[in-house]
Amino acid sequence: MRITNAYCIVTSPGRNFVTLKIVTDEGVYGIGDATLNGRELAVESYLTNHVIPCLIGRDPHQIEDIWQYLYKGAYWRRGPVTMSAIAAVDTALWDIKAKAAGMPLYQLLGGKSRDGVMVYSHANGRDIEEAMDRVAQYKEKGFKAIRVQAGVPGLDKVYGVPKGGSYEPAIRATVPDESLWATEPYLDFAPKLFAAARDRFGWDLHLLHDVHHRLTPIEAARLGKSLEPYRLFWMEDPTPAENQEAFRLIRQHTVTPVAVGEVFNSIHDCRDLIQNQLIDYIRATIVHAGGITHLRRIAALAELYQVRTGFHGATDLSPVCMGTALHFDTWVPNFGIQEYMIHAPETDAVFPHAYSFKDGYLHPGEAPGHGVDIDEELAKKYPYTQAYLPVARLRDGSMWDW
Repeated sequence: MRITNAYCIVTSPGRNFVTLKIVTDEGVYGIGDATLNGRELAVESYLTNHVIPCLIGRDPHQIEDIWQYLYKGAYWRRGPVTMSAIAAVDTALWDIKAKAAGMPLYQLLGGKSRDGVMVYSHANGRDIEEAMDRVAQYKEKGFKAIRVQAGVPGLDKVYGVPKGGSYEPAIRATVPDESLWATEPYLDFAPKLFAAARDRFGWDLHLLHDVHHRLTPIEAARLGKSLEPYRLFWMEDPTPAENQEAFRLIRQHTVTPVAVGEVFNSIHDCRDLIQNQLIDYIRATIVHAGGITHLRRIAALAELYQVRTGFHGATDLSPVCMGTALHFDTWVPNFGIQEYMIHAPETDAVFPHAYSFKDGYLHPGEAPGHGVDIDEELAKKYPYTQAYLPVARLRDGSMWDW
């Protein structure tokens, strides 16, 4: 078997996605997600102009060698663009290998470690009352774990909270939207949000919260301590993680579990966090962390230190990434939870998939490969539209972490 063709498909059914398709001389093809939210065309160019010419003629079964070739051969290693491109190739190759073997991907990885993948979704509200009503809706749908975000009094725009309808942070515009942030009202408000949630829903529901890199380490420690009475499943991304040592300060002051890593693209981004047991969940993704081949190494390291997986799964990842992640989740021994934001109907139509949701769990399906395809003709009806994630400033105009 040899690779005879590979190309990118850029489409925007509700939001922008980049998909890589690799075709072989035996008619078996694989697809991989190459989406990097707000920088989609950078990855598409990297693949089209630098990676794809190096794939033609290669044996698609040599996944490890191709991964090493693309990683070490580039000289300029790591980074979100490079690793997203490598991930797309890697995912497509695993898809081909599993299809050629005639088995679902989780079987090729080693078989099931569980019968279903527990997932959480997002309950967002402009105030506490609206957020609680949204939690009730997701609980009614069968979710056993729910992330809760709400508007903060005194702040006009808050991460995770829509002005109306569903939340989509990537704004279709020529420049990023700017939001205002202030830490003090948020730190005062967050405990009230979760007090209300426990008061209304009791203790049988897993509650999660995303801080989204907004706090300094000592502020994050204060938040974690103030949320301890409400037994969160996790506090996500409490502070920027470039300085992995910063999490030591958080750990010294709170037992609220910590999850981090959706922006990580290498094992080196989380090595110290894992080895020093400064986090409880690693959130690196298939598409941004070099694909299955590299994410297996991250998960194996995490398992040594009783750190579990909790992969990012927002709608900035296509169903290709979600389907692949579910096969990984089904197999990986140290699974914790999987984020699951429901894609728009037009997205699901462009990306037909085998995975399904029931009673709080996702199931990857039994189709050979990762079980997700792309309707290329339908994809053409949704052309790429430039979009950016927002940026944040403090009240005095200083730039801050969004």
